[in-house]
Amino acid sequence: MSGIRIGQVTHFYDKIKVAVIITTATIQVGDMVHFLGHSTDFKQEVTSLQIEHQGVNEVGSGQEVAMKVSQTVRPKDTVYKLTKEE
Repeated sequence: MSGIRIGQVTHFYDKIKVAVIITTATIQVGDMVHFLGHSTDFKQEVTSLQIEHQGVNEVGSGQEVAMKVSQTVRPKDTVYKLTKEE
């Protein structure tokens, strides 16, 4: 697996397809991310980030952020930020 580890999923809201992530690095709208876990493996572009129900464009390390996702994720899934080459 290449890419930079940027966080871990703590919650997933199935009806609205939103993952809650504790970040370990900076992430911003437009980044490509890879969700990887026991039964999770997909890539997507970050299109929406929210902290406390307020939209943000960038999140730093150590914050809890909600992200709209295209597929089901599970608690403890790892999130990686992909570089342009990946």
